[in-house]
Amino acid sequence: MEKRPSAFKLVALVSIVVVCAGVGFWWLKIHDFSIRVSIDEGINLLRSAGPLAFFTAMAVLPAVGFPLSVFNVTAGTAFGAQMGIGGVLVAAAVAIALNLALTYWLARYALRPWIEEMISRTKYKIPVVPLERQKEITLLVRITPGPPFFLQSYLLGLAEIKFVTYMWVSWVVNFVLSAGLIVFGDAILQGKGKVAFFGISLVVAVTLGVHLLRRHYAKKRI
Repeated sequence: MEKRPSAFKLVALVSIVVVCAGVGFWWLKIHDFSIRVSIDEGINLLRSAGPLAFFTAMAVLPAVGFPLSVFNVTAGTAFGAQMGIGGVLVAAAVAIALNLALTYWLARYALRPWIEEMISRTKYKIPVVPLERQKEITLLVRITPGPPFFLQSYLLGLAEIKFVTYMWVSWVVNFVLSAGLIVFGDAILQGKGKVAFFGISLVVAVTLGVHLLRRHYAKKRI
């Protein structure tokens, strides 16, 4: 029978969390912490590193689990004035493509022997997707909520999805969403209400399209 924590332990745990949160907020207050100032300082740091360093990091770091969204919401504000929002979008598109290629290579070739050895010790097997279903499966993996961006890429690489199919489906889905976040992040931090509305509308449209696609494939299975 599963043991449940006692009421005393739950109250103690909640109390500790509340106290720690209170101490944290108090510390931030006495040190005049400002979220906006922190964001501005972070953006200045990224800007000082230069676009090459920033977009190289955008291409590499998500392969080891760093959130792609962090780059999306800061890229426009950091380099929009220097490169133009169009230039930022092009650089982001290239970075996303490079990241997709890197994670595919890691999963499909470089790390595959090690991963196969690890999985062989369990009851699971690496799935191999039939050629005629690869586009559908790639799209489903990319639009299914839950698995993070990098994990989706590793799963598709391990499943031996053809590189061309993996690349174009993954790139289209992720770049459209990234473009909306880049435009929104740049506009909201600069107080451009209309542009911010366009960016968030693009994100909402992609989210709605993803929802409709999931419903479509759910009906196909019935």
